[in-house]
This record gives sequence, structure tokens and C-alpha cells, in this order.
Amino acid sequence: MNTSVIESTPTHEVIDPELRAAIGRIARVPQLLVACDYDGTLAPIVEDPSKAVPLHESVAAVRALAALPQTSVAVVSGRALRDLAALSRLPSEVHLVGSHGSEFDIGFVERLSPELIAVRTRLRNELREIAAAHPGVRLERKPASVAVHTRGVPPQVAANAIEAVRSGPATWDGVTVTQGKEVIELSVVATHKGTAVDQLRTQLSASAVLFIGDDVTDENAFGNLHGPDVGIKIGPGDTKAHFRVAEPIEAARALALLLDTRRHWLFGERAVPIERHSMLANGRTVALLTPEAKVTWLCHPKPDSAAIFADLVGGSPAGHFSVAPERGGIPLGQRYRNGTMTVETRWSGLTVTDWLDLPSRDDAPSGSTVMSGDSTLIRVLTGSGRVRLEFAPRPEFGQVAIQLQPLGDGLLVLGSNEPVSLYSPGVRWQVTNDGGYETAKAVVDLSAAGGQVTCELRFGTHSLEHHRVPVHERQATAEQPWKEWVSSLRLPQTARDLVARSALTLRGLCHEATGSILAAATTSLPEELGGVRNWDYRYCWLRDAAMTARVLVDLGSLAEAEGLLRWVDGCVERTGGHPERLHPLYTVDGYELGAEAVIDTLPGYAGSRPVRVGNLANHQLQLDVFGPIADLIAGVADARGSVRETEWRVLENMVEAVRRRWHEPDHGIWEARLPPRHHIFSKVMCWMTVDRALHVVRQHGDGDRPEWVELRERIGANVLEHGWHSGVEAYSVAYGDEDMDASSLWIGLSGLLPGDDPRFLSTVLKIEADLRSGPVVYRYHWDDGLPGREGGFHICTAWLIEAYLRTGRRTDAEELFHQMIDTAGPTGLLPEQYDPLAERGLGNHPQAYSHLGLIRCALLLDNMLKV
Repeated sequence: MNTSVIESTPTHEVIDPELRAAIGRIARVPQLLVACDYDGTLAPIVEDPSKAVPLHESVAAVRALAALPQTSVAVVSGRALRDLAALSRLPSEVHLVGSHGSEFDIGFVERLSPELIAVRTRLRNELREIAAAHPGVRLERKPASVAVHTRGVPPQVAANAIEAVRSGPATWDGVTVTQGKEVIELSVVATHKGTAVDQLRTQLSASAVLFIGDDVTDENAFGNLHGPDVGIKIGPGDTKAHFRVAEPIEAARALALLLDTRRHWLFGERAVPIERHSMLANGRTVALLTPEAKVTWLCHPKPDSAAIFADLVGGSPAGHFSVAPERGGIPLGQRYRNGTMTVETRWSGLTVTDWLDLPSRDDAPSGSTVMSGDSTLIRVLTGSGRVRLEFAPRPEFGQVAIQLQPLGDGLLVLGSNEPVSLYSPGVRWQVTNDGGYETAKAVVDLSAAGGQVTCELRFGTHSLEHHRVPVHERQATAEQPWKEWVSSLRLPQTARDLVARSALTLRGLCHEATGSILAAATTSLPEELGGVRNWDYRYCWLRDAAMTARVLVDLGSLAEAEGLLRWVDGCVERTGGHPERLHPLYTVDGYELGAEAVIDTLPGYAGSRPVRVGNLANHQLQLDVFGPIADLIAGVADARGSVRETEWRVLENMVEAVRRRWHEPDHGIWEARLPPRHHIFSKVMCWMTVDRALHVVRQHGDGDRPEWVELRERIGANVLEHGWHSGVEAYSVAYGDEDMDASSLWIGLSGLLPGDDPRFLSTVLKIEADLRSGPVVYRYHWDDGLPGREGGFHICTAWLIEAYLRTGRRTDAEELFHQMIDTAGPTGLLPEQYDPLAERGLGNHPQAYSHLGLIRCALLLDNMLKV
């Protein structure tokens, strides 16, 4: 298909700004119907109707639009359907509707009743006599109607002919009259273009309709438009349409703009590989940054709140904050400042330094309303060149219309529920409105500005006052806690720098105000590009968080574990004495999630829809969650040498929850939306809960608990007997199932089986054979009830590395570990998954699982080297 003519047309220069904005809005609806007339719209009006050829530009746009997903195209014409199909030569993807909506397919005429056929025959005979009495008048016979054309006929003859029609057959019962430009049509079927468009809307489940037409007959369609629909009238005359263009070529340009905008909305502009994004964090929220210093993700006030920048899953209309040299070009590189969460992006002549700050009352602007705890995104531009800035905040995932007001030393963001301001002294902003969204743009000459410009996106305030503390001192103050923390860790020699970055990433996923820990920083980054496996991970999973805190304990940091255990204690308390009713995940504040929802207006990362908010797994039964919490308490107790009262309470509740429910089937670690099963991993984690609890009471408590010993032995015997599948000679996914699952490696990783047990050795070999592919290990290949596929899971790869070490395969472990770390992004971050064929990351980013797995493997490899 050749669309070069369309793509080279400067549509932004010739299309009315209001029409351009309307097209921008309708291009982003979930299901779009584009409908248009033929003569005078796709094809210019000509004297000989048989030579009405559509414009090349129009055909190219219509063909391309019809090929897009979630997009339907229809041509609704007064012509007979056969003639319309022959003249337009449009592909089958384009719905053709003839005779003003009377014909929806070629066989329509066969469906007329005998009574209607009799009326049509009488009508044809009468109109033939009128045409014979008025030279030049031409009749067009259609399956359900006859059109009387007077184009090119002397005006008086035409008027007499029309009068004869109006006073004669047009008055008959059962005859519908449609008046157009130099044509009057009489039909035996009561329909018009408006009803035809309504029928198409219903059949195609369209969210909105864009209709383009030029004739009087198109007014029926314009009149039926409503809500987000858009009508475009071609040419002069009264109209019910919202917008008007002068001629068909302008309509073609409007279609070209619609095509370009919708294509970008559906598929995303050039999607930056997930793993190449860097994360900013301050203990309150997180932000993601592309290698080109574009902020594409930031939620406020908490990481599980709505996003103010969601370009990552919605493209530019969903919000971003971009900085780049005016001349363009690819950056020289991007890196974290050593031991911090500050990111530097470098071009020749420009360095952008980004971090998330936490202003306090002591260093807030004089007289400011900035409150302690509110986040501030600080962007420092240094260098000598000219820099282009674009600031496009979109609160509530772009669902809230805002205004940007230049004022003094910056901008105010008006209209959102929370005050937001952008302090940017020396920057002169120009505010534009495109598609109903306001965006501020500016060009800054750094040389003229003294070599440095600072932008501060301040949340919780409309203050644009100058800060008393110089920005370089504020940067040092923000970085110092990160540096001190990472320098206090016991880092291994194996992959030391990458482990340090992973540890900082995990700490960045900790929500300091509550003690909760995020599973990942984002929602809906796809497990398959273009697929539907897109989930919201911006919450605290009991399992993931406990495993994260445990690996930080192993590195020598207890604060995160202590904070998380206090948070878990609060969640347990809210169960009212029923710890077995704990949900698998909670909000960062420790409360139950709302219903899972879909944001239809966001196209998703690289067109991967839907974009979800919330997670239905909240309502699943996952009996494995108690094991990692008990294991964390054991790790904390051993590191500290004691157990706090709240930790004893949590530990006893974990054992009690297992006692009450360990024998039940559950939904398992992977949250498959299938009926519950007796998952091996869940049973092993129940065993581990009691095993670690016994360790704690024996080492740090009042001796032994015989009832706990009996419970542990009962669970262990049950899973060892019923979990073994003799047919596959391994511990499979669930009792009685043949399919393998990487999580079953925990039969040995937990200590339930020793590393040299033949059953564990056989399970490792089976999982390696079935689930490993080069540098990755897949979770499973069984049918989980969802379409599509996914990448290999980094955490599963880490488990196999550990299994290799436990079974004496050190060389294999080292090789797979190096393959795993080679998949990390340029700043050392890992998403959830990796596609070994496309060689790119998948899933939410950065993922706690992936980084804790990397750290755990590095520590184990380091310990092996010391042996």
C-alpha cells in the first residue's frame, strides 16, 4: 500500500486547529467507526457519474484505517451497492452500504417481499414516463429504489421533472423520498444514512463515529451523531455537522491525520525497550526515565496512585516531561551517580541530572506551602547548548483536563485535585492545546543562562518561590542517605556493582512511610508485545515483599524487614483474628484493593492493551504467602539475635493460618485464573512456614513446640508423597498433574529435600529440559486460561541457578548467572521477564523478584567461591 502522498502532506498546517483537536480526541477511542459518503467526499463530483473515481489520497487513508485493529471503516452512499463496489474498488475490510442505507450486502434485493417488489415495479414504470417527458433526465435503478438525476439538465426542465415526481409517485403510500444535490430518490424501504450509521455502530460496537459527507442526504447521518462523535461537512450549505472543510482533498487530509494519530495511539510511537528505562525513587514514589531523559512514568502521591505522567503506557497524550538538545541526536550515555538514585543523561554540550527529592520544612522555600513528605522531581540542565523542553502533565492517567498557567518563575498546573507547580526560573514557556490537552514548550539557551537551568516539579504546592538552599547542596543531601545505606551493606565480590544497583533498586521500591514494598514500579507493561497479559504490580504482595526484605537482610540491612513486618502485623490485625484470610496483596497503605479496572483511553505499551488498574489476584487464595514471611522473621532474628513482640505475633499467626488451611487447594504463586489446585509450591511454603517458626522458637524463644513439629512433619510427608509424579519422575505443578512448573524447585530450595536427594535431582533435570531456553527459565508451559505467550521469568532463572549450586553443578550455575545478568539494561535494571528470541525485556519494571533473585544468586556464588 502506498501512503506516501498522505504522509508527506503537512496536515498540521492546513487543518483547522479545532478540527485537528477533535480528530486527536476521537482517534483515541477504544472502538472507532469511520464512515463517509462516496460522491463529493471520497470522489469529486463529475458530470458523468460512471467516471467518479475516488481520490488516491482518500483511498490510501481509507485502506490503511480499515487495516488497523479496533477500527472499522464504512462507505455509505446513495449509489446502488453493485455500482459502489465496482467504482470504489475498496477492499473487503471496508463495509459498503448502498442506496442510502437500504443495501448492506449484494443479496439485499432477494430479501424484498413480493408486496415491496410490486410497489417498486409500479414506481419504475411511473418514473420512466416522467423521464421520457423531460429530455435529459436520467433514471438510476437500484434494488429498492429509483434515483431521478437532473444534473446537466436545463433548470426549467429539471424543476418541472422534480415537481412531477413530488406531486406524483412521491406521494404514494410506502414510498420514502430522499432529496439530494440534483437528484431525488424514491425508495420502497424506509431508511436513510443516519439509520445506516446507527446500525453499523451497533453491529461493530463502536465507541464513537467520525462521519464525512457533502450532500443533503448526509445530514441524516450528521443529525444522528452524539457524544464523542465527529461530523465533517464538505462544501457550503446549512449543516448539522460539527466541522466543515472546503473540498474532498481536505477531507482526505483529515483522514490522513486521523490515520497517523490513531496508528500512534494503537501501536505506540517508537517504544523504548522496557529494560532501558531507569528508575528514580525517594521512598515515597517512583518515576521512570528513558535513555533520552524523557520522564514517562510518575504516580503521585504514592506509587499506587494515579499517574501524572503515563507516556509509558499511553504515548505522549498520557503525559511526559521531555528534555533534549534542540539539534536532536542520541545521548552519549546514561548512568546512575555512584551509590545513589540520581540519574545523569549526557549529550555533547548537555547533561541532565534527575532525582526525586523530599523537601522538609527546614529547607522549603520561604513562605511556601510545601509540606514535608511531598515529592519534588528535580531536573538540572547544565552545558552550553540550546535545549528543548516539553512539559505535559496529565493527572489521573489523562482523565482530568488541566490548564497550564505561566506565572513568574514557572508554571501552575490548574484543575487537578492536588496543587502542582513547575518552578523553572529563566524558562519562557509557550502553552499550546492539542487534542484538548495543554502542553508547555520552551527552548533554553544554556550559555545565555549561565550554563545551568533548574526545573522543579513541586507536588502539594503552587509555590514558585526561589529555594533558599542551592540546588547542588540539595542534591548532596538527597544522595547522602543512599550512599550511606549502600556503603553499609555486605556486598559480594561476584557482580558487586550490579548487586549494589539491585539493592538500591529494591530499597527504591520500599515505601518508607508505611513499610510496604512494591512488587514493581509500573502497571501493564506486557508479558507479550501486543498481548493482553498486562497486570498492575504497583502493590505490596506479602510473598514478594518478604522475599525482597529477606535478601536485604542477607546483605546486612534490617530496617526494611522491620518496617515490612510492622506493616504485615497491621494487615494481620485487620483480619480480626483470622490470619488465614490474608489477601495475597494490599495497597501500599495496607488496605484491600478496589476492583480491577481497565483504562480504555490508554493504548498500552507498544499497543499492548488493556491497561489495568488494580489486580484481581487480590481475591485469590494463595497459601504460599505465609512461608516467605516466616523465613524473613527467621532471617531477622538470626541477624539481630532477638525477636520483637510484633514479630512473635506475626510468626504465630503465620503458623496458625497454615494449620487451618494447608490441606486446601489454592490458586498458587502465579495467580492463574483457573480453579484451585493442590500446588506443590504452596504446600512446600506451608511446610517452610512451620519449619522456620520452629527454628526461631528453638534459637530465640522458649524451646520447642511439639504441635508445630507434628504439623511440619504431616505437611512434609503429604507433599513428598502426593506431589511426586511417577510418570514424569519429578515434582510437578500440582498433585496429579504432569505439567512442570519452575516453582517446584522449592522442594529442594526450601530444605524439604536435601540437594543430593534423587527426587530433587530428577526434578531439576526435568525443569531444565522442559522450561529452560538459553538464558531464561519459563514459569511453565501449561494452559493458564489466557491467550498468548510470555517471556522467561528472571526469578525462575535465579531458582534454577540456585538448584544447580545445591546439586553440585557450579559451572552450569555460573554460566546461567552470567547469561542472566547480560540481559540487564544499560543502567543495570531488570524487568520481570526476558524474551530470548526477540532479545528484549518484558513485564513490569523494575521488578523486585528479578533483582532479589540476582542478589541471592550472587551471594550463593560468592559463598561457593569461599568454600
